[in-house]
Amino acid sequence: MNKNKTMTIFSEYHLNPQQFPFLNSLQENWQKIRDEFTHYIQSASQSELKFTYDIMGPKSNTIKTKGSSKYSAFGVLFQGMFIEEYIQTHQIQYPDYQSCDVFKEVLKIREKYFPILSQTITTTNSIKQNIIRNVYFGTFHPGLDIKLHTNYNPHMNRGYLGLIVPEGDVAMKICHEKLHWHEGEFMVLDHSYPHCPHNYTNYDRTVLVVDFFKPEHPWEEVIQFEQELVNQRMQDNPYSLGVFGKSDRAKEEDFIKYGLAYQLEWDKALGG
Repeated sequence: MNKNKTMTIFSEYHLNPQQFPFLNSLQENWQKIRDEFTHYIQSASQSELKFTYDIMGPKSNTIKTKGSSKYSAFGVLFQGMFIEEYIQTHQIQYPDYQSCDVFKEVLKIREKYFPILSQTITTTNSIKQNIIRNVYFGTFHPGLDIKLHTNYNPHMNRGYLGLIVPEGDVAMKICHEKLHWHEGEFMVLDHSYPHCPHNYTNYDRTVLVVDFFKPEHPWEEVIQFEQELVNQRMQDNPYSLGVFGKSDRAKEEDFIKYGLAYQLEWDKALGG
């Protein structure tokens, strides 16, 4: 566990998790959720693992990394639907898996390996009108350095529940701050602000990413906005699962506004 903790000062982009009590059930079950993840990684077959990362992980064509180190992800919930329902609803085609029933395989993996996570989501969303929209495991591999970007999701906040956080320099740089994940705790951010995370340790860092509607926004408005945004993202890249899109690029005015001119030069060096 990362023990480098100081008193937290929250802001308009780094939000106090206590404002969102519906996250408590996930946080209370964090060790069981972590155990489901580690059990899967350690016990699943190579074919299951490959299938999971090929099918159940949101893919981005726009967020870039510095160097060769990668970010891997797979999840169980997208736009308020469990992954198998999402694939069916959007009729996503997977050319490399034409010979198998993707829907049934995804359902089998979710129910076999992630029952506690799935039940916790179901319980929370049944109480809070499906407020939780995306839930997936995100792993930063050693040396990962992600280019500065924004996530155009003005209707949502993003929570990170720390599951496996090594000691050392693994952090999120957002605006003027450098924030650290902690095991068993949520970090909640407004991702419309420019940010760039990294992992300069020799170990993987894994969190549970939880996107949820901003509770203060009218329900009908956020549902409609999400549908329009996801439809566009799915047209651009169906394997994004509606999570990432072309708007995930920090604009020049973002760099200037937040005093990140040095990051703008780095972006240009990386090819914009």
